[in-house]
Amino acid sequence: MCSGSFAKCLGITLIPLSIVCVLCNILLFFPGGKPVAKEHITEQVWYFGGILGSGVLMIFPALVFLGLKNNDCCGCCGNESCGRRFAMLSSILFAAVGVVGAGYSVIVSAVAINHGPKCLVFQNNTELWTTPFSNGDYLSNHTAWSQCLEPANVVSWHLSLFSVLLVMGLIQIALCAVQVINGLLGALCGDCCGCCGGSEGSV
Repeated sequence: MCSGSFAKCLGITLIPLSIVCVLCNILLFFPGGKPVAKEHITEQVWYFGGILGSGVLMIFPALVFLGLKNNDCCGCCGNESCGRRFAMLSSILFAAVGVVGAGYSVIVSAVAINHGPKCLVFQNNTELWTTPFSNGDYLSNHTAWSQCLEPANVVSWHLSLFSVLLVMGLIQIALCAVQVINGLLGALCGDCCGCCGGSEGSV
């Protein structure tokens, strides 16, 4: 498969992943599936890891990857091959942007999973909104989830959505890393490495 076609496949894959991440981040603003006051929303949700990191910043490299297949830039002095190689090389920069964005989302998600959700708890004969868990100690202790009185099912909601963001972010990083390699190959031997040797050898 030519490097441009392969990059297009990566771009097609990244777009639905980005949409899923944006939706997950939006759903996190409704803990337990219910609207709450903004001060009762978990802090990490406001970092917009899914919306900005794995969403907006991932759209740019995805669109660039999609356009590489049809790139008809004349490039250097009318040399189309040179233009395509430069396009593949420039795609590495956008892949790096994707890695940064997805990496940000992964870090935010990991921190959020470790800290747990903000919820209403009964502590010292008082009801207050706080983050009752620390260092991920609730992950293997499901009985501790009952500390959260409201919103209902907030722990499973929080854990499920941030886990999806974490996994999606890791997949996005992997795809962008693959494009870095693909971009290098495309820059070195042209759009189709299989055709490169033959065409250059016949000259």
